[in-house]
This record gives sequence, structure tokens and C-alpha cells, in this order.
Amino acid sequence: MAETSPKAAGRVPVGVDPTRASIARVYDAMLNGKDNYEIDREVKRALLATAPELETIARDNRQWLIRVTRFLAGTIELGQIIDCGAGLPGAENTHEAASRVSSDVHVYYVDNDPLVAVHGRALLEGSDRTYFLEADLTKPDEVFAAAAEAGFDRGEPAGLMQVSTLHHVHDDLGPVEIMQRYIDQLPSGSYVALTHFFDPEDGGPLSALAGRLQEIMVSGPMGSGCFRTRSEIAAMFDGLEFVQPGLTVLPDWWPDAPGAGELLDVQRLLIGGLGRKP
Repeated sequence: MAETSPKAAGRVPVGVDPTRASIARVYDAMLNGKDNYEIDREVKRALLATAPELETIARDNRQWLIRVTRFLAGTIELGQIIDCGAGLPGAENTHEAASRVSSDVHVYYVDNDPLVAVHGRALLEGSDRTYFLEADLTKPDEVFAAAAEAGFDRGEPAGLMQVSTLHHVHDDLGPVEIMQRYIDQLPSGSYVALTHFFDPEDGGPLSALAGRLQEIMVSGPMGSGCFRTRSEIAAMFDGLEFVQPGLTVLPDWWPDAPGAGELLDVQRLLIGGLGRKP
């Protein structure tokens, strides 16, 4: 991959440390994006050395986000979506996917990565229904306060997205408790979309692979990436009713087309679901 656009141009955004890996930039590298540095590609290479097909789940994750967004904005007709840990712009972003099925959806992106903030502010210039909030997704009160200041209506049902965010939240921060605070503050009729690294913990090869990948993520420059069990992930949906097919591998959730055959091993290590608050 060529040098990244900000680095190659000699313009590193204020607050960005190109010597430390960023979760958003590693994900961007996995999607073969431009907004990443050599340290981020170092993490990517280490992960691919253990699981060469790992880029596949990055694509699965993006495609799942797009399908869920279409469901929330089109089928459910929600008028507002909060996308936590939005990351760097991809081939199709949440507000773009929403606009394909509805012209009246307000999307609130949340991130506290400085490089993401640069792109987030650029998004503000292109849409009067897209907002960028510099807030910490581990602090729900802060997120809701920032969203309300930008026009989010806390009395109306909303979609809340935590797509590949909470596996980067350490246990000592209480990811289940964080999600409960989000759910408690959402009104009835709201939906929560969530994807997470999965460890089957069955003593088999998939669990062993999950353990190796977690070790690379946690001990390397990125510093985080926890593969949790199904019950641990399901606990993040407490108080919600799952939309069928429930908590499952991403290609099996409302696919756009019939399955393309047997899943790769790494595709079984990322699961997600959508829950509705009664």
C-alpha cells in the first residue's frame, strides 16, 4: 500500500500520533483504505500472518452495518441513529446507507480519535442531517448530552450502533454496564445494533485462533481486542428483544443474497445482533 494521504502530504492532524496504532486506522487498513500509517499496517500484517483471511470479517462488518442501517431507516423508519465509534469514512457510511432508503434520517457519529474527528467535521459540511460528536463511547451520559446539544430528540425512538467497538473496551471499564446505561436512556421502540469478536471457548481450533488473535491485538501496538463468549456478548443486550435471527455470524443476518457456501473460520469469530427495547 502506498503512503497514507495525510502522511504522504506531510499533514498529520493535530493530536494524531503516527507512531502509535489506532483502532480506527487499523480497521481502515483492513478495508484497504488510505487513512492509516505504517504502525497501523504493522498491526494488520501481524494479524494476517495468523489469519490470512481476516480482511474478510472487516468487509463482513461493513456490509452488516449497511444492512442494519437500511433496516432501521427503511423497514422500521427510525428518524435518528447514533453511530458510536464511527471510525474513518468507508465505501458507504451510515448516513449514506440511510439516505438510500429515507431522506429524513439524522445520523450522529461519535468518536474521540483525532484523525476521525478531522473526517467527521468534513462530513458536517456535506449534509444538514449528519453530525459529528467528539465524545467517549464508554461514557453514555457524555454521548447523549452531546447528541442532544446537536439536536437529537431523547424522547423519540432511535437506533444505537456499537459496531466492532466494545471488544476494544477492557473488562475493567465494564462493557456490559456501559451498554446498560445506554439502553436505560433509550426510549421504548429504540434499537441497538452490536457486533463483537467471539470466542466459542469450546477447546477447539476456532477458540485457539481467537486466543492467538487476541494476544496479537492486546500485546501489540493496538493494545486491545477482546474475544468474548456468546453469553458475555448477549449480556450487552439485556432488556432488549432480539430481531431474528438473533445473535449470529454476520453473513447470516438478513443477507442480501443466498449464502455463498461454507464460512471461513475467521468469519465465525465475529457475531452480531439487533435488539429492540420494548
